[in-house]
Amino acid sequence: MIKKALDLSGKNALVTGSSQGIGAAIALGLAEFGANVLIHYHAKSDKAEAVADQVRALGVNAAIIDGDLAASNAAAEMHRKAIDAFGTIDILVLNASIQRPKLWQETTSEEFDEQVTANWKSTLQLIQLFSTEMVARGWGRILTIGSVQEEKPHPTMVVYAGTKAAVANTVKNLALQLAGKGVTVNNLSPGVIDTARTDEPTRPVDEAISQRMTIPLDDEGDPVDCAPMALLLCSEAGRYITGHSIFVDGGMSL
Repeated sequence: MIKKALDLSGKNALVTGSSQGIGAAIALGLAEFGANVLIHYHAKSDKAEAVADQVRALGVNAAIIDGDLAASNAAAEMHRKAIDAFGTIDILVLNASIQRPKLWQETTSEEFDEQVTANWKSTLQLIQLFSTEMVARGWGRILTIGSVQEEKPHPTMVVYAGTKAAVANTVKNLALQLAGKGVTVNNLSPGVIDTARTDEPTRPVDEAISQRMTIPLDDEGDPVDCAPMALLLCSEAGRYITGHSIFVDGGMSL
């Protein structure tokens, strides 16, 4: 029964920011259980093609689309490309985001606008576009990828953390409005995951804050650690879960 509930055969998924890291791991996890996956990238098509090849090797269909989520027309363009590629999207995983580490006093208006547009505005607009079609078909899964910073914001990422908290609140709001229409909306919030992003330098912070940001399980997570929870929330097995932020963070949010 459980295996059948996890089966995504015949479903089409779009995973934003899936040419590497957490997005790629989720894309491959969905493909492993039968979903056709549309790989989205911003700058490096070769990485996206490599992930698409891995998806196809699992016996399902794959295609790639590009798009800059910080652009004013990003959502409409991505929606058009997705429909052209797959016809319908049953599973929408909103993983891509922009993070600009900087002390809050030094954050510029341009950096604020870029992160808010890419991380929150485009997320809402993509949900607007794809959820309408999901409701019409009576089935859909929407999953945003948040951050442990919803609970424990890093002092050099005030805008990024704020956008993730905003998305988590939006998920609660929309889940209630879409309840009973066959569409669930959830938020998966990773902690410190070993990706290219975690290798980016950040400003040092004082010792008290550093202690607050520790990981109880003592180690960074792997992108694959996020895939099983994403699979649950994007399948029929997760049909009774909606409006929640679920942390995959080694206990960091405690």
